[in-house]
Amino acid sequence: FSLCSVYNVSEATSKPSFSIRSSPHVWTTFSQFGCTAFLLERISRRSSSTWVASGAPENEGLAGNTGLEIAGPTPSSSRFQVDLVAEAASAADKTPSTDSTLASGDKATPEGSEPAAGGEAKGRFRVVNFMDPSGASPPEVVPAEGFQNGDTVMSEGSLHSSTGGQHHYHYDTHTNTYYLRTFGHNTIDAVPNIDFYRQSAAPLGDKLIRPTLSELHDELDKEPFEDGFANGDELSPAEEAAAKEAAEPKGAVKFGWIKGVLVRCMLNIWGVMLFIRMSWIVGQAGIVLSCVIVLMATVVTTITGLSTSAIATNGFVRGGGAYYLISRSLGPEFGGSIGLIFAFANAVAVAMYVVGFAETVVELLGVSHPILPHDEINDIRIIGTITIILLLGISMAGMEWEAKAQIFLLVVLITAIFNYFIGSFIPLKSKESQGFFGYDSAIMMENMGPDFRGTESFFSVFAIFFPAATGILAGANISGDLSDPQLAIPRGTLLAILITGIVYLGVAISTGSCIVRDATGNGNDTLSTQFMANCTDAACKFGYDFSYCKGDDGHYNCRYGLQNDFQVMSIVSGFSPIITAGIFSATLSSALASLVSAPKVFQALCKDNIYPGLEMFAKGYGKNNEPLRGYILTFCIALAFILIAQLNIIAPIISNFFLASYALINFSVFHASLANSPGWRPSFKFYNMWVSLAGAVLCCVVMFVINWWAALMTNVIVMGLYIYVSYKKPDVNWGSSTQALTYHQALTHSLHLSSVEDHIKNFRPQCLVMTGYPNSRPALLHLVHAFTKNVGLMICGHVRTGSRRPNFKELSNDQTRYQRWLLKNETKAFYTPVFADDMRQGTQYLLQAAGLGRLRPNTLVIGYKSDWRDGDMMNVETYIHMIHDAFDFQYGSVVFRLKEGLDVSHISEQDDLLSSQEKTSGMKDVVVSIDMKDSDGDSSKPLSKATSVQNSPAMQKDKSPQRLNVADQRLLDASQLFKRKQGKGTVDVWWLFDDGGLTLLIPYLLTNKKKWKDCKIRVFIGGKINRIDHDRRAMATLLSKFRIDFSDINVLGDINTKPKKENVTAFEEMIEPYRLNEDDMEQDTAEAQKASEPWRITDNELELYRAKTNRQIRLNELLKEHSSTANLIVMSMPLARKGAVSSALYMSWLETLSKDLPPLLLVRGNHQSVLTFYS
Repeated sequence: FSLCSVYNVSEATSKPSFSIRSSPHVWTTFSQFGCTAFLLERISRRSSSTWVASGAPENEGLAGNTGLEIAGPTPSSSRFQVDLVAEAASAADKTPSTDSTLASGDKATPEGSEPAAGGEAKGRFRVVNFMDPSGASPPEVVPAEGFQNGDTVMSEGSLHSSTGGQHHYHYDTHTNTYYLRTFGHNTIDAVPNIDFYRQSAAPLGDKLIRPTLSELHDELDKEPFEDGFANGDELSPAEEAAAKEAAEPKGAVKFGWIKGVLVRCMLNIWGVMLFIRMSWIVGQAGIVLSCVIVLMATVVTTITGLSTSAIATNGFVRGGGAYYLISRSLGPEFGGSIGLIFAFANAVAVAMYVVGFAETVVELLGVSHPILPHDEINDIRIIGTITIILLLGISMAGMEWEAKAQIFLLVVLITAIFNYFIGSFIPLKSKESQGFFGYDSAIMMENMGPDFRGTESFFSVFAIFFPAATGILAGANISGDLSDPQLAIPRGTLLAILITGIVYLGVAISTGSCIVRDATGNGNDTLSTQFMANCTDAACKFGYDFSYCKGDDGHYNCRYGLQNDFQVMSIVSGFSPIITAGIFSATLSSALASLVSAPKVFQALCKDNIYPGLEMFAKGYGKNNEPLRGYILTFCIALAFILIAQLNIIAPIISNFFLASYALINFSVFHASLANSPGWRPSFKFYNMWVSLAGAVLCCVVMFVINWWAALMTNVIVMGLYIYVSYKKPDVNWGSSTQALTYHQALTHSLHLSSVEDHIKNFRPQCLVMTGYPNSRPALLHLVHAFTKNVGLMICGHVRTGSRRPNFKELSNDQTRYQRWLLKNETKAFYTPVFADDMRQGTQYLLQAAGLGRLRPNTLVIGYKSDWRDGDMMNVETYIHMIHDAFDFQYGSVVFRLKEGLDVSHISEQDDLLSSQEKTSGMKDVVVSIDMKDSDGDSSKPLSKATSVQNSPAMQKDKSPQRLNVADQRLLDASQLFKRKQGKGTVDVWWLFDDGGLTLLIPYLLTNKKKWKDCKIRVFIGGKINRIDHDRRAMATLLSKFRIDFSDINVLGDINTKPKKENVTAFEEMIEPYRLNEDDMEQDTAEAQKASEPWRITDNELELYRAKTNRQIRLNELLKEHSSTANLIVMSMPLARKGAVSSALYMSWLETLSKDLPPLLLVRGNHQSVLTFYS
């Protein structure tokens, strides 16, 4: 490598703006560089480097008079790419002016020097300028000074931008690569960069992909893996949709924390309650309890605001408000349920606010000017419909217009509030008869305590006030339209809560200090001097006696005062029409905020595809991605409730929906803190997990205080939606705190489990099942899963062998893919593949390393090697040694034989299809959708990976379904045998040798399952003819002590009878090709052959184990006699002493014992007790 010259530039042209573009569409600008250093790779042995300027005519090279001038794009769109240059045809073809070492101080290639055809050196790099897409002719560029301190330009693959979301580029490390100096070292290793950690382009910038580990680590002659994303950052479908959405058009309107959050929250919190209910609350509860009510509501909203701030600052926040915050924290189950009801609540809230506005207008019109005579309900409907149409027009005009409307409404609202406070300091004689006397200590003391009338109580008054405090998420709901949600949401929300809380407290104290509870409105109700001594009310001090409107029977006929007049703030204000305008402003602003919030939340929910069928509402329009379809839906819902015009029953439900959202936001913070995930790092530090939990509990309490039946209904709806989403299992992965807590609990319990010694009563068969690919041996998978499901551990082991170098990345991909396949088919197992030189070595790896702590296999399950006579006998040697190794590691061993066979992978060539790395995105769908639908159902159809792949759309394009031959069809049918419900039958247990009880435990666990419950256990044991009854009673006693039900016990008194002669002859014919026949050859030759072929059977060995051989032949005869109709046979496996019995002889025993029988499990425990009759 050599370093390019660092060129000094004149003062007149120094420090220009310089850009490096990571894709043809996105530009990243680096400003104020002084000079630029280029590093070229020098493959040639000569010390020269070749400069070629491209992207411009070849005669416009690198100018040498005024520094390095690059013909190409404008300064704002420059990009330099190091590209491969072809090898020179001959050294003589090179132009001398293009051959320079470009050391510091050297001159650049003179302008007009032109390399000859074919004169570009192979393996060298050239600087390529991408032309400006606009097509404008680029001026000469004076590059800036060298990159800052070790900046490294990434490889072309690393410079992928996810703008647009879908284009991924992959290049070989040693061809198209940016080679620059990092910390003075020539490397493509990248320095830390924020762009490596992005999920999508979003508004933040480009996603870059760092050089992969394989690019940096693999051998030079090895092809790098085609990783779509570094570090497994593969996007889910929902995230890919978000990535598409992230490429926002230029000109999108973004709001700051004041306009986007503070204004909206204040408008939503300052509802109509401020003007027409606050004074009534003070009259009922008194100043002290009114302040307590305001503070209680503020505490709930403040805690929720703190929790919202914590979640919003724990990473980039997209659009969706409360739904986005909850779903990304607690997962799609809670997020999906809350998102739907929260969007619906906002839609109905629009109707509430509009009806409130319409009612006020109807009251103002009065009886003399109705729209329809004697029909107040229809007046409300007409005014409400016109109002919501106007609000819909403002909303659909765009967020910018909606924001301007909100600012105007806020100004009106603040003016109305100031108008009230100014008026409270200006007492007028004309207002005294209506109960307003100005600030006075006597009035304040009289109103200090409560005066609940009728059925009202503290909690009923609190329930009326609390909906006024439920607007704190108005800013968070448009999080996608905020320029910096992490800053705007905490600052705007908390400040809005503070300001509105102070105003509510101020109004409560103010109204209680200057207005009496009851007044007649009659200016003649004055006191004469002689009666003033007997008057005790505060109004008496001002010469008024309102006592006559207070009936002795507890009924009140007063028309004015805090208790009686909802419009008392209009009376107090300096100019009452402004208060009316404030009421209009409060209702319309809240309606407008809800009308915007509901579609935004609903759009985010639909984009995640949590609920099928709602995708059409995910589409956005215009530069702001406005959810116009969501606006129409919200309009229709709100209009339906406006036409009802009576929302007294619906209102509590809406408040409870909001409170349910608040409760879950608070619980999200507690849950995330409890999970202790390293990813939970909010930049907002002013939160506490226990305070958040208290906030969640408070929200739940308030729900029931407001309306207990509405709270119950809300909880039922949330749980119903939660169960639905849990059942549907949407394909999303948001790194929720639920996942983190699950891991935390699993780790804690695993460690705790490891500290406890095993006990016989808690023994579980934890099986290492050598399935290969899990879908290649369905019968083996289903049978073992039947007795391990919800009982013990099941690991699907897969040993991958081959002459080529192992591709560990492919192995990792397979592990993820087939684990998903197991989960999709509801098989509770783990898939664990390993690379090894041969099957035995790989099995040894798994026997030693599979599992974690106490969650380790204790039983090896393998399929019977039915083709053992057709291939290399060294494979049989390996197979038998796997069983020996299991016993050496103190494992139990199980061999399963199905006469039709187990391996179905050859039928559809699925092995080759699935073991290779996918080249297209469609292949993943094939892998995931293989076979196994209705895994818990009693399907009688032979569903297999063959039929499923043939039926998949991806496969139908290339090949038509093939007809299976009879043998393959029979194999497929048998492969699904244990997936179906077993009819009435038997599980025959041939417990010939005591192995600790595993031979008996497996059938017991099996018959406890739903699919096997109709099968009865029959036990067969060996014995003598003269002791049959005794042996039967002894076994019955043992089984009853073990509390294992059985239908029959058979004692085989003729087990030692000699087998039939024809069966012995058949056995001898079977083993003949595998005998050593040492008597017919020299001893040295026999020893040499035995050493090279250790599986061969010697004459001495055959004679030594003659009795054991005959027993296997005889047992096969008895099995055919007694168990030919059994659903399953579980039998003690014969043992062969290691080193004494050859593999061929042992395999012959297993073959003879198990041939021509129903499904057979040969079981041998590790001779440690797994059953006990002690309590």
